[in-house]
Amino acid sequence: MQGGSESTRLTEALGPLHPTRDELDLQAYEARLARPVRVKAAELQRDGRLRHLIFAGQLSPALLDDLAETADQVRVLSKSRAGQDFLRDLLAHRRAMLYFTQPSTRTFLSFTAACQILGITCNEVRDPSTSSEAKGETRFDSIRMFSSYFDLIIMRSPVARLAESCAYLMNDLARSAQRSVPIVNAGSGADEHPTQALLDVYTLQRTFKFENPADSPVSRLDELRGRYGHADLSTGLAHKTYGFCGDIGRGRTVRSLAMLLADYPGVRLVFVTPDHPALRMRDDLRQRLAERGVPVLEVDSFEAPVDGVPAIEAIDALYMTRVQREHDTPADQESLARLDLSPYKLTRDLVARMKAYAPILHPFPRDQHFGEIPAEIDSDPRAMYFRQARNGMWVRAALLAHLLDADGAIERYFHREFREHHIYSS
Repeated sequence: MQGGSESTRLTEALGPLHPTRDELDLQAYEARLARPVRVKAAELQRDGRLRHLIFAGQLSPALLDDLAETADQVRVLSKSRAGQDFLRDLLAHRRAMLYFTQPSTRTFLSFTAACQILGITCNEVRDPSTSSEAKGETRFDSIRMFSSYFDLIIMRSPVARLAESCAYLMNDLARSAQRSVPIVNAGSGADEHPTQALLDVYTLQRTFKFENPADSPVSRLDELRGRYGHADLSTGLAHKTYGFCGDIGRGRTVRSLAMLLADYPGVRLVFVTPDHPALRMRDDLRQRLAERGVPVLEVDSFEAPVDGVPAIEAIDALYMTRVQREHDTPADQESLARLDLSPYKLTRDLVARMKAYAPILHPFPRDQHFGEIPAEIDSDPRAMYFRQARNGMWVRAALLAHLLDADGAIERYFHREFREHHIYSS
């Protein structure tokens, strides 16, 4: 974020607030919002586990591996009636509020499906004009009301840092022995979208196992090392070059995923975007990646050289994004209209030059008018974006199980059932 204090920006975005309790005073949040991510992460945990999920920096590689393992177990159990029944009974006594005041399709439905898999009853508020906010109730009062009725709040808002502030509110309530529930950030302003990054990483984890043809364009590592000549290729997310193309500056999914990938050794990030102030990487992300020591290349074309070859041929995975027109200012609209954005669209020829195993990801929605990924690419085995969207359901279920302390029960049931099956059939 640039310019002004956190409390000033939050106050301007939220509109007039009339808090009646000291812990709701935005001045109390200013210092906490301004802290480094690693410091804040400790406050968002409980007993060494996530209490709230607010930003991608809370997700270490070890935790991502744990969540991926739980997600894998959930998807396997969901293939049998007995497994489905176990999962539906697991959290049938829990209730979730989906507080989505920003338009959403995939994230909302994905979380709804994740709740249903685990037996969680879910309700929704998607239009604040139909809630008491239309009568002047503050968002913080709304959140506290939700916490009275539900065991988990999943929220998506156009207001930057609102989810984080609500997590601190819940922590303050817990310290005073009042009811408090986990907060999940399902998208906050232009800042973060940590659960999208979670499903993006889960998709890459499954792709780079090179085991399942449904997850990997080429599913045999020995074939990639031999026939395709990638002698140094390894499994896992480390030692890979990741490409991002499109609206880097305003793409909160890009920000969150880039920060997660920065935690893996030997990773390099290539950002392909027009040299336009609204679209190119923001200074804060550039600085955070520099502090991690991650090699970053900012180029304006797929043809720009990387290791002596065009970028499109050098990357191990490509993350495409649309130009987010909803964030345009009048000045942006005028200047972007003069830009030739066609070099930032995929074509069959470009995809044909990519590495045979390199997945193409997209957070959706894709823009039918701009066409950053034309439908003709969908049939290419490297097109993983629909698989990526489905993966969101499984890994969000794993996240909810983690937050509600049910992941251990899933693991025990999974290993017991498969051990017994193995013994029975031996």
